[in-house]
Amino acid sequence: MFAPRTTPWPLVALFTAGYLAPYLLPTTVGRLERGLDLSATQAGAVGSALLLSSATAGFLLASRVERAGARTLARLGLVLAAVGYGGAALTTAVPAVVAGAMVGGFGSGTATTVAATRIAAERDPHRASTLGLLSVSALAGVVYLTVPHLPGHGLTLAAIALTALAVWPLTSRLPAGTPGPRHAEPATAARLPHLRSGTVLAGAMLLWSLAQNALWGVSGRIGVDQAHLSEATVGVVFAVALGAGLLGVLGAGALGPRLGRALPIGGGTVVIAGCIALSASATGLGGFAAGEIAWNTVYPVVLSYLIGLAASLDPRGRWAVLVGSASSLGTAAGPLTGSVLSAQAGFPVMGTVLAAGLLLVALPMTAVALHTGGRPLLPGAVRRRGGHPAAVVAAAPGAPAGTVPEIGAPEQPVVEIPMDGTPAPARRAYDTAAATRAPGAP
Repeated sequence: MFAPRTTPWPLVALFTAGYLAPYLLPTTVGRLERGLDLSATQAGAVGSALLLSSATAGFLLASRVERAGARTLARLGLVLAAVGYGGAALTTAVPAVVAGAMVGGFGSGTATTVAATRIAAERDPHRASTLGLLSVSALAGVVYLTVPHLPGHGLTLAAIALTALAVWPLTSRLPAGTPGPRHAEPATAARLPHLRSGTVLAGAMLLWSLAQNALWGVSGRIGVDQAHLSEATVGVVFAVALGAGLLGVLGAGALGPRLGRALPIGGGTVVIAGCIALSASATGLGGFAAGEIAWNTVYPVVLSYLIGLAASLDPRGRWAVLVGSASSLGTAAGPLTGSVLSAQAGFPVMGTVLAAGLLLVALPMTAVALHTGGRPLLPGAVRRRGGHPAAVVAAAPGAPAGTVPEIGAPEQPVVEIPMDGTPAPARRAYDTAAATRAPGAP
């Protein structure tokens, strides 16, 4: 494992290579539509196929990174990304472009899987994921400023391929295996902890990502067709939006765990819902830029906390990968969902539907963050590890003060002392939420 405060640059670079494809989705889909003479739905389907392949890699490799070795899998993913995206960028044959995009997507998913697994093993996974989001946002912003001034359908695909090649040398600093808790028994280590919370988070993340990328996949078309902006102007708006995202991620990194995870995740998702509705209904530069910039400022902040929450569920990184793969499934369905909704009902209605869905999804995500956050309880209350209220300890004046146990704290042995003089039974562990009798009670 890296030293506590050493910056894990190989992981940051690998994270960037894996996440770049989703970040460049709007311009990728738009370029394919115009450069290959595809319909909006067909181009969205190509983007969905790319991201579905990425999600598949995550599900297949979630439990195999430690056995195969982080370095080996990272290099395999980068090679597939370079070959797949590079090949798709160099051909105009639609079947070859689709095949290349899917091969590249599998490579991106492999790189993301290794990065997520290793980040989960860090002492501070939120810091590592924040650095990764900063890196990918900055690189995507450069691409958005450059691509509109150059011809060709495959420029964004080529940019992803070149990024994969640039990251390759850093893989030599990755270990042959992924660290995990060595003290656990094999059966215990194989069991996924926090099964219910992880499952709920994975399902919520699928829908959360679907809503985000349904709009992101058609944002370029909103700017050009509905807001009547040029491609270059839309590219500048996206670059500024991603720059604002950098500021948001820096703010999230500075705050760290001070606000917990529930408030940034729940409150941030509510703000995102409003931004999506605003952006989808924009008819000019002002509304479009305001919606996109505000949205991209808050989105990476919430994402960084979600990544940290998933990583905290399992130190071996399995939930981080599974939740990330569920998110990739939603990301994969996003472009096609956005294309179909906008074609059938128009952009404003699409935005309203997506915003309403996000408001609903915010509830279970916030509940998971509250349940697994390990925050200290409010004085005077004791809760079960499941998070449900159980017994209330009297907080009247004169009550003994002390440190209130955290959620998940080890249960303490308690000895029953019979009042009738019979010998005390062997001590046994009570649940921390067991009702507490007042001194002298029968």
